[in-house]
Amino acid sequence: MVLTDSEIEYIKDKLGREPNSLEHGMLDVMFSEHCSYKSSRPILSLFPTEGERIILGPGDDAGLVEITEELALAVGIESHNHPSAIEPYGGAGTGIGGILRDIISMGAMPIALLDSIRFGPLEDQKSRYLFENVVKGISDYGNRVGIPTVGGEIEFDDNFQLNPLVNVMCAGIVPKKDVVQAIASNVGDLFLLMGGRTGRDGIHGVTFASEELTTSSEIEDRPAVQIGDPFTKKMVLEASLEIMAQIPVSGAKDLGGGGLTCCISELAAKGDNGAWVDLRAIPLREEGMTPYEIMLSESQERMMFVINPAYLDKLVEICEKYELPVAVIGEVTDTGMMMVKNDEEIIANLPAHLLADPPVVERESQKIDKKEKKIEVEHPAPDEAILKILSSPNIASKKWIYRQYDHEVQIRTMIKPGDDAAVLRVDEDTAVALTVDCNSIHTTLDPYHGGAGSLAEAIRNVVSMGAKPICVVDCLNFGNPEKSQVFWQFSQCVQGMADVARKFKSPVISGNVSFYNETEGVTVNPSPVVGVVGLANISQVRTMDFKEEGDKIILLGDTYPELDGSEYYRTIHGLVQGSAPKIRIDDELKSANTILELLNSDLSSSLTAIHDCSAGGVAIALSEMAIKSGLGAEVDLDKAPSKNTDKFETLFSESHGRYIITVKADQVEEVLGKIEVSAAVLGEVKGTKLKVKKLVDMDLTKLEKAYYGVIEDFMS
Repeated sequence: MVLTDSEIEYIKDKLGREPNSLEHGMLDVMFSEHCSYKSSRPILSLFPTEGERIILGPGDDAGLVEITEELALAVGIESHNHPSAIEPYGGAGTGIGGILRDIISMGAMPIALLDSIRFGPLEDQKSRYLFENVVKGISDYGNRVGIPTVGGEIEFDDNFQLNPLVNVMCAGIVPKKDVVQAIASNVGDLFLLMGGRTGRDGIHGVTFASEELTTSSEIEDRPAVQIGDPFTKKMVLEASLEIMAQIPVSGAKDLGGGGLTCCISELAAKGDNGAWVDLRAIPLREEGMTPYEIMLSESQERMMFVINPAYLDKLVEICEKYELPVAVIGEVTDTGMMMVKNDEEIIANLPAHLLADPPVVERESQKIDKKEKKIEVEHPAPDEAILKILSSPNIASKKWIYRQYDHEVQIRTMIKPGDDAAVLRVDEDTAVALTVDCNSIHTTLDPYHGGAGSLAEAIRNVVSMGAKPICVVDCLNFGNPEKSQVFWQFSQCVQGMADVARKFKSPVISGNVSFYNETEGVTVNPSPVVGVVGLANISQVRTMDFKEEGDKIILLGDTYPELDGSEYYRTIHGLVQGSAPKIRIDDELKSANTILELLNSDLSSSLTAIHDCSAGGVAIALSEMAIKSGLGAEVDLDKAPSKNTDKFETLFSESHGRYIITVKADQVEEVLGKIEVSAAVLGEVKGTKLKVKKLVDMDLTKLEKAYYGVIEDFMS
């Protein structure tokens, strides 16, 4: 139950009566945080949502951005945290199913999935169980439906031991002329329900997602977890796209959180209309289901189409071809009311806007005052630190994960998992770069700079592939918003992200807020998962690996004494303390523009590799470039552009706004002449060792041994 006393009084005032038990259940679902965004809506208004290429911003099942004159990319992101904590395989799989339906309902063919996941340490048996089965759930569902999982990111930390996070991003392509929206604007149109039958699974899924977990949740809340069926989803995908290709559909929407109640009330309210629903017409999977169960069920693989009655026979014919249940379950009305009928008896009658647009809750916000004393440490030898960080599951190769995913199905994938971002071909000249990123540690230490930095890092990842960022989606994972310090973290994080998005002219076009990520008093670290879409000319796509001996290595951007919150401190000393690296937005923009301008100039062919500096700093960025190429490097950090850093800080600081590029030796002076940010030649690609003058001298075989097989050893 999520309705508060004040909300119940508000409802009674609007209705002029007490709601009956079914109406109470429908309102309870729609007033949940998961459906209503009642706490977050005022803060989310900080995001820029309009821009040059933006076709559709937040408010529909997915956002839409123009990628060619004819084509749009539908992009969305969702969380399935609570279900995955209870039933990791099914929770992750139905998370994939939900985000796929969001993309399909826009009329788009899904072309890519990316996952952002967080677990407790791999030393912990329960965390390994959750990790293994979430990955298997994502893999099995995506592979069976035929959608490539092309990228992602992962973090292991004690903080997520009781409450894992499972976020999934999806992108799909649709001709701009064929876009469908979630709206019921024409009175007399029919509601057509197709796909899976309605069962008792997932009832109260959204209210379950709007509450804190407890140690008993694994047993008590298991019925709230939906049951996915990827084979039915494949048929639903094919049938839906055929329906939208052959019939002028008025509106479409998937059935996810809130089930039929949410789907129909939102369709009707968006069109400023009403609806009636006939319970007897709904195809059921189980006998004896009550109206309450039918209207609140979140059974998977269901889609709703709003169509003119003239096209009914054609739609039914298509569904029958795919052997999918289909039924007319209601009609669009001009009453403004959502009416549920059981035979001729009216058993619920509520204003559609009351269901779809609950009132905002004004939450208190209280700044967290940090008073902990900073622990001083002794630094180990740099080569020892590099090897330990490379062998941290947070940095080490993620091959154990992505080898389970089919990332080449649909044959669009140009750059496979393991680089800064995935790149998918759109046509002969155009590609899209896709990434998801998050820095939970930085956001814990400073929610403004952590949120801003998470988006900046995602932008750097697509820029490193040679792509210009064009839009953002986000999945904001936080604790209980009723706690003033949690809400302060959320507000500050959104403000930081909004400032970066506005500076880069990359609007936020879709997203999700996941609150109540708490278990037995342990609140997850604030985790703003950010997806960025970049647009690239195929000829300008780059990768991070060194290409040729003799290429010069250039570091762009200043390094500051910002070791706090670094992977170095967490891995080597087990510490999360101090202040997060600060985002310097103007410098960030200048660095990104420098890369893109070089790629667009006559010096483009001289740039042979690009990699951003983030977790682990310059030391890990250079190591990754060497490991992935099999080529060594010799560098001198005395030449690095920096602001009062010692050599250890220059190696491991995680200051923002930095890239490492390699340039052909005979053009390095011309390239430096075009760069208008702090930059310096550190050294060159050379031999089979990583050498940092007076600090590091290691064979690549040592780096490779530290980097590969880490997760495999835990999971064997």
